[in-house]
Amino acid sequence: MTSKIETRLSELGITLPDAAAPAANYVPFVKTGNQLFISGQLPMEAGAIAVSGKLGADLDIDAGQRAAKLCAINLLAQAKAATGDLDKVVRLVKIVGFVNSTGEFTDQPKVINGASDFLVEAMGDSGRHARSAVSAASLPFGAGVEIEAIFEVAE
Repeated sequence: MTSKIETRLSELGITLPDAAAPAANYVPFVKTGNQLFISGQLPMEAGAIAVSGKLGADLDIDAGQRAAKLCAINLLAQAKAATGDLDKVVRLVKIVGFVNSTGEFTDQPKVINGASDFLVEAMGDSGRHARSAVSAASLPFGAGVEIEAIFEVAE
């Protein structure tokens, strides 16, 4: 049986990838009570970083938004791995977006809109969330964006 979110993703032409394995000594998610914390996800596509570089130098806002959307897709993949069924996801509570950017770049919120807009499109009102969008001097593997999330899930 396909969840409502996966049905909507299919309508958008998106198939969730397999959830990425951790790249170091941490777990990809932690469920405690009815909260699911997803570790930072990178803009992975087909097993590789799809968008690398620095906003304000190598990357423009469109590329940053593409990276953010890929991170959001990977967040949903981790949520599915954690719950076994995205219908168990009650809502997205918060995302924190890290943007690999120069000191002069100030459009981090526009970049993270790539994830926010996609998550609302995929999840409807349950995808509306609190968020932070911050600059980072660098990110793992040179990724342009990294995003972590907190979901409310059915117990």
